[in-house]
Amino acid sequence: MTEDHRVQPPRTADERTTLTAMLQFQRDTLELKCAGLTPEQLKDRAAPPSGLSLVGLVRHAAEVERGWFRNVIDGENSRSPWTPAGSTDWADFDVDDLDEAGVAEAFTVWRKECARARAVVDAADSLDVCGHQGDEAYSLRYVLAHMIEEYARHNGHADLLRERLDGVTGE
Repeated sequence: MTEDHRVQPPRTADERTTLTAMLQFQRDTLELKCAGLTPEQLKDRAAPPSGLSLVGLVRHAAEVERGWFRNVIDGENSRSPWTPAGSTDWADFDVDDLDEAGVAEAFTVWRKECARARAVVDAADSLDVCGHQGDEAYSLRYVLAHMIEEYARHNGHADLLRERLDGVTGE
């Protein structure tokens, strides 16, 4: 694995700084888990029959970033680039047909969604800002906490996938 360039979250900071730093640390952890692998390794389903792969996790992360920050908090109606026409199902984990360009696109889309999410958070007046999904209201505070949990869970999966691919483990 490549050198770890993640920035440790501050141990004493206000709530907003703590939550955004923890989320960024989790994003950086996913990036680290994928670093130095070939497109074929990133697509490898390391635990059949599960369709889970590292690039599938990256696409999934892009989807949850887009869904929570753009659609729920910012009120957009943004559709997934991986949802087949006429469908409402995400195809984020479906990576069998990806070529090298498709793998690269997954990382590009994910990084853009992370940047957009940071912009949405930065523009919010407070963590009490609410967005909606259907009839349910969600505060930005909730979304940030949920996203930390989402990444932490999937980074555990990524660690196991990476270990299976080349033996590399670690936080």
